[in-house]
Amino acid sequence: MATDTLYSFRRCPYAMRARMALLVRGKPFAIREVALRNKPAEMIAVSPKGTVPVLVLADGVIDESIDIMRWALRDHDPENWLAGDDAVLIAAFDDHFKHHLDRYKYPERHDADPHAHRAAGMEMLGELEARLSRHANICGERRTLADMAIVPFVRQFAGVDTAWFERQPVPNVIAWLARHIASPLFEQAFRRLKPWAPGDAAIVWPG
Repeated sequence: MATDTLYSFRRCPYAMRARMALLVRGKPFAIREVALRNKPAEMIAVSPKGTVPVLVLADGVIDESIDIMRWALRDHDPENWLAGDDAVLIAAFDDHFKHHLDRYKYPERHDADPHAHRAAGMEMLGELEARLSRHANICGERRTLADMAIVPFVRQFAGVDTAWFERQPVPNVIAWLARHIASPLFEQAFRRLKPWAPGDAAIVWPG
């Protein structure tokens, strides 16, 4: 029986990476899809900031996605993802890259020049390109925490203007992104669920 419950939203990159780490962990957890315009009171009660993901455990709550990933992998890490916990790189993408991504994707919300922020994002992807020119993934040949923490944000960046992105001189980043999006893990984590409501039967992953 699942004793852990994840409040999630399918398209949120933070929730996406938490789901992938929990799936790789391989132990059952209940997943509750959240409608962002109608957030469950049960989620707000345990995490008043009201953002996903939120992982409710028997002995506490984790409501930061990277903390959920590290918690899951410290519990069970069958693919040795923690060997690629490049904390500095992950923090840079969580902070600087996400800053530019938001202003590129939603310039009207931020009164921003999308082209300037797109260029700044591409500069960071150029640094990623240099790493990926040496091996298939960010920290080596196999996927690790760094890849799975960062790939949801690069996916969003690429999706703003896919045709433009695919013309950019970052072929290794493009191939890396395509490979991870096509993986069975990503497809499993991106399954569509109806929003949860009290009284609904539990949906347990993996399954």
